Amino acid sequence: MKFEQATIAVSDEQSYQKLHALLDAAFDARDVEVLLSKVASKRIRIRDFETVLRRGWLGKEAPALYAALPVSDQGLTRERYLRLVESVAADLRQRYFRAYAYY
Repeated sequence: MKFEQATIAVSDEQSYQKLHALLDAAFDARDVEVLLSKVASKRIRIRDFETVLRRGWLGKEAPALYAALPVSDQGLTRERYLRLVESVAADLRQRYFRAYAYY
């Protein structure tokens, strides 16, 4: 039997879409290196979503949008962020190894 993740309905569709557009823009192939260089220069792990969000590196309005979302939508947003982190090209992941390292 194949595993299927349960779908969770989005409560605040408008804020959710705005925030996810900001995430997509930050991880765009042309802009992701800017985000990675900021994270690496401050010695923060890229998987630390709350710190990256709080610093405003995902957009100035992203922290307010995230805080306004219900907990279920926040969880979906964190999952999407982590999927985007893992989908970064291998050469960039190697170049910014310290940001990706688990130690």
